[in-house]
Amino acid sequence: MLAGFLAGGVHALYFYATMPRFDQLIRRDTIVRDVKQIHPATVPIFEALRFHSSCDDCSIETVARKNGLAVQDVLDSLNQAAFSPPKDSDDAR
Repeated sequence: MLAGFLAGGVHALYFYATMPRFDQLIRRDTIVRDVKQIHPATVPIFEALRFHSSCDDCSIETVARKNGLAVQDVLDSLNQAAFSPPKDSDDAR
């Protein structure tokens, strides 16, 4: 399921070429609510991974483990969504 988020082609290349500083990255001990507020682009990732709003006050690691997900895969997906350039829409033409 996470492979679809990680297979970003040019977006993935851009993410790794412009890697944010370590202190800017989303980490396993980061609170879900903080990530959603600081990086709104991550909300669809949380929804796809079925992170419920009742879990917003928990760390990403806690919720990922409760849902049986690999913590590093979740973090990779969230960081890519947070720091990749926005996708162009066809409506902008």
